Amino acid sequence: MTTAAQHVVPPHLDANPLLSQWISVRADDTIEVRIGKVELGQGISTALAQVAADELDVPLHRIVMVPASTDRSPDQGLTAGSLSVFHTFAPLRLVCANVRGLYVTEAACRWGVDPAEVSVREGVLRAGEESVSYGELTVDLAVVADPAVATKGLDEAREVGRSVPRSDLPDKVTGKPVFVHDLRLPGQLFGRVLRPPSRGAVLVEPGTVPGFDVQVVRDGSFLGVVGAREAEVNAACDRLRATSTWEEHDTLPDEDRLEEFLRAGPHETASVLDERTAPAQGRVLRASYSRPFLAHASIAPSCGVAHWGPDGRLSVWSHSQGITNLRVAIAQALGLPQDRVVVQHVQGAGCYGHNAADDAAFDAVLLARAVPGRPVRVQWSRRDELSWGPFGSAMTADLSAVIDDTDRIRSWSHEVWSQGHTSRPGYAGSAGLLACAHLAEPVEMPAPVDPPLIRGGGTLRNAIPLYDVGARHIVGHRLLQTPIRSSSLRSLGSFLNVFAIESFMDELASFAGHDPLHYRLQHLDDPRAREVLQAAASASGWGSPLADGAGRGIGVARYKERYAYCAVVAEVEAVRSVRLLRLTVAVDVGRVLNPDGLRNQLEGGALQAASWTLKERVRFDKRRITSDDWESYPILRFSEMPEVSVIVLDRPSLPPVGAGEAAQGPTAGAIGNAVAGAVGARVRHLPITTEAVVSAIS
Repeated sequence: MTTAAQHVVPPHLDANPLLSQWISVRADDTIEVRIGKVELGQGISTALAQVAADELDVPLHRIVMVPASTDRSPDQGLTAGSLSVFHTFAPLRLVCANVRGLYVTEAACRWGVDPAEVSVREGVLRAGEESVSYGELTVDLAVVADPAVATKGLDEAREVGRSVPRSDLPDKVTGKPVFVHDLRLPGQLFGRVLRPPSRGAVLVEPGTVPGFDVQVVRDGSFLGVVGAREAEVNAACDRLRATSTWEEHDTLPDEDRLEEFLRAGPHETASVLDERTAPAQGRVLRASYSRPFLAHASIAPSCGVAHWGPDGRLSVWSHSQGITNLRVAIAQALGLPQDRVVVQHVQGAGCYGHNAADDAAFDAVLLARAVPGRPVRVQWSRRDELSWGPFGSAMTADLSAVIDDTDRIRSWSHEVWSQGHTSRPGYAGSAGLLACAHLAEPVEMPAPVDPPLIRGGGTLRNAIPLYDVGARHIVGHRLLQTPIRSSSLRSLGSFLNVFAIESFMDELASFAGHDPLHYRLQHLDDPRAREVLQAAASASGWGSPLADGAGRGIGVARYKERYAYCAVVAEVEAVRSVRLLRLTVAVDVGRVLNPDGLRNQLEGGALQAASWTLKERVRFDKRRITSDDWESYPILRFSEMPEVSVIVLDRPSLPPVGAGEAAQGPTAGAIGNAVAGAVGARVRHLPITTEAVVSAIS
């Protein structure tokens, strides 16, 4: 047995100290576990159920993971940044150890024995001939967790470390109504919002919907339709679109000159490192890299449900990543006391970042306000999802380095320009909900901001190279004025920064005449980074011959410079077009809770990054987003999926960290390097399309 180090209360437990906030024991011997992190398809409900089952010593099937709600779950803030396991593993272990201890004490009192004589196995407490289950005992859990209570040792784990099938998948595979899109409440109505035709458009005259049994709701330039039948509501909204009059203006930048737009300013500039004293002597190499705006492109559009009760209480159902933030933002936008708003999480299509879930929920709130007592469900259209949801910001970075006579890197500069990477509800003091900008009394949204560097930053996330590169100069510029809303997209600025760093390392290796893998290892002292790099290279057959027109590339990073290590080797064919053949991923996340779940996260992250790297780009003209369907915003198809293999390096003595955002940057870097190896020319500006490759060659 091991005790909590120095009896320190883990973060997230200090703000939610009562055991009853986390755990309830039912009479049927099932145990409810409540966490403040939400299931987005990343499998945390299963992995954390394994943690609870081990610490309570109950069968896994008796753990019931309760969806998060603002009125009965611990507040753990956002489910973001690959931090769910990192934030929840320690507090949940300690809570469950406390609960187990209280039940052991209660059983010992019942039997008149010392608690040390009571054992727990498979949910049954025993002492001699006596036995009792958790559900047969009554224990008050409205007590503060004691950080001195011992948690179980590594050798006592029975569930953690085992590949357990995800508990949320069977219902999804069999088509049961588990998503917010499936939610049907008594008396429920359907709603659809008519978005302005372009950014900054103002409603001059709303259209008419004769012959439709619907209610039109207007508040300034916010225009929507509510009715009993979804098909009729959608048809009425189309009619409203065709007959409404708007005042429009050109507001958007030139999509083919995004680097100039990002660099023009005004900016907030942050210098992370400046270790320069005197100019380094040697050969100098410089290069610039960029990515366009990216959409979340969730397969299912965002959806939300809201109900204004007769007592003035507002209930909201949402697939938001931050139900507490959403609750606060709704209350702020409408001038309501927060205790009158309850937000319940219901699963939706995976977003891995701030998509339109919060906006859809607020749309439902505004339409439901017009029909008090009736729940209203609002589902966005595909067009709205791709054109009005927050985007991942376009970015551009300038890198330069000096190499000495021994081919060592002696100085390194990384300067990056971007919009901010968060406009989540409540950012910069604003409610941050799309419809707020369209109301009769509009609340304009401030420019997107960045998380503080202590939480990983946004523009500057992973801008510091993993390598020993001598004197470093790292600076970021966040754009302070923009007509295009950007927010958190999986890995934030890490995707472009790691792509740039890993591409540049290959260029430096080529410049110095070295193998890219060996050159990295020459500049890499971190043993865990070296091991994932070597593991990926070995499993991929690094150095073995390739067919004509094929290439192999490598990339590595440690997410946020302090969490998961990930290395990726990509193999591509670039003859008539670029085809990704194979990805080999090696990862070190410390202690592994569920190996299969971890592999799922790495595979999914790598494939999404491959889609961004090879295909995705938000398109627009001077007024509106034009990439509003799957033809104009293509994503990687099933027929284009590469073979993916994942090597897991387990470190059971180290704390577990998340893997959801570990593979994005290394995958992009590996693909870019593989394409350069295949065609002999480098594409520095994403996406790496056939046209981009031809342009680089010519």
